[in-house]
Amino acid sequence: QQKLVESGGGLGQPGGSLRLSCAASGSTLDYYAIGWIRQAPGKGREGVSCISSTDGSTWYADSVKGRFTISRDNAKKMVYLQMNNLKPEDTAVYYCAAGLCSEKGPVVAEGYWGQGTQVTVSS
Repeated sequence: QQKLVESGGGLGQPGGSLRLSCAASGSTLDYYAIGWIRQAPGKGREGVSCISSTDGSTWYADSVKGRFTISRDNAKKMVYLQMNNLKPEDTAVYYCAAGLCSEKGPVVAEGYWGQGTQVTVSS
């Protein structure tokens, strides 16, 4: 069973908004922080944001601070990434992953990756 399943990707316009959702199975959210990691074409993976499992503290990459907001709803077993003021450089496959939320970003536990959802920002 897939532990994490993303949805909500698609085509967004520059300056527009998209919201990504991550559905977690079982007790994943009870024990793990959740992070969003993206991979643009021809580039390596980049941590975007994460949220802790305990106090709800968050971390954002400098490139998305002030534009993206991560949130979680433990009752619904969901984590969201609200992306506003989209830029073409936000184009990437976005992955939801579970692990730790460190001061340097998400640290993913082995086997706790979603399948990814494509976000394309273009006019």
